[in-house]
Amino acid sequence: MAAAGKLEGIQACVFDAYGTLFNVASPVEKLAGEIGDKAKDLAPLWRRKQLEYTWLRSLMGVHADFWHVTRDALDYALKQLEINEAGLADELMTLHLKLDAYPDALEGVTAVKKKGKRTAILSNGSPSMLDSIVRHAGLEKLFDHVLSVEEVGIYKPSRRVYRLAMQKLTIQDAPSVCFVSANTWDAQAAAQFGFQVVRIARTPTIDDNIPGKPARVIDSLAGLADLV
Repeated sequence: MAAAGKLEGIQACVFDAYGTLFNVASPVEKLAGEIGDKAKDLAPLWRRKQLEYTWLRSLMGVHADFWHVTRDALDYALKQLEINEAGLADELMTLHLKLDAYPDALEGVTAVKKKGKRTAILSNGSPSMLDSIVRHAGLEKLFDHVLSVEEVGIYKPSRRVYRLAMQKLTIQDAPSVCFVSANTWDAQAAAQFGFQVVRIARTPTIDDNIPGKPARVIDSLAGLADLV
């Protein structure tokens, strides 16, 4: 675990969305009874391919928005697992617009707002996807900005994405931003960019062997406000 203690000089908290505020496995969880035994493999494979396609497209210079990438990843996962139920893909994609927020999301972000910090979401999601999930979870009043990579046309962990948050928040000093993510690669890339990063340990995982280390690692968003 990263060192304890309050982070100094924080002006704003910027949150990742998928996997941090919202449970990306919830669509498959809701249809697990229909999917059957393969449901346990579908959610992680879908998520892994979704992320891989964002990285590959960024490196290839062939951008498509996150809705397109998410459907491509789902189609791959269903084919790989030989799941052929008619209409299932469409139903899962619809549920992806209504992801469940994690139980600690509302409390955690509210507590940060009460401390007078500005708040933003910085996500791979397209604007329409983000608008849908934020409103579905009832979190729309808690964020000063909901920022999509579509504004820069490339996915995380490009530095252009993290720079977008600074531009929109009109912050010149990267360490004045507390970036919050449960994804190790995202947390570490944001730290390497210069943000003070808090990683939420939603799964018992260690940091990746890539540049950048989070300043703090905590178990729940409920503990975030104490750090800023």
